[in-house]
Amino acid sequence: MVRLEFFKPDEHLSGVSYTLDESQLRFTASANQALQSIGEREDNDAYPITILENNVPVGFFVLDFGEDKFGLTDNENSVLVRSLSLNPEMQGRGIGKIAMTLVDDFVRENFKHCDEIVLAVNQKNESAYHIYLKAGYIYDGKTRMGRSGPQYLLYKKL
Repeated sequence: MVRLEFFKPDEHLSGVSYTLDESQLRFTASANQALQSIGEREDNDAYPITILENNVPVGFFVLDFGEDKFGLTDNENSVLVRSLSLNPEMQGRGIGKIAMTLVDDFVRENFKHCDEIVLAVNQKNESAYHIYLKAGYIYDGKTRMGRSGPQYLLYKKL
């Protein structure tokens, strides 16, 4: 069973400290990089989330309510999903798609003010792009330039 939980350093850190290969690091940050970035922020608007399968940490992402989301939307009540990754040993099993469908309820339950989820995905990261579409995210033609090239901007209304 796949579920989402707020990141607990004592319980989850070793499980999300997997190594991503260079091709994956072109598109996302590792969990350790994302956690370091959160620690350097002055605001408390970013929430690390662990993806668990059968209570074992297998993935990670960040729900970011900070200013960066305004590069994708003008909605103050939105959240940006960033730094999504799965342990390479667990990829290809549908866990990412399940996790992305669970984000909706997780956000509704824990962040009552939020009414939209936004994210950006590199146009060369076709597998992730299709996972997001299958999970109900919408691409309406908007793009932007990211650190590794053009990105599709996706959203889902809650």
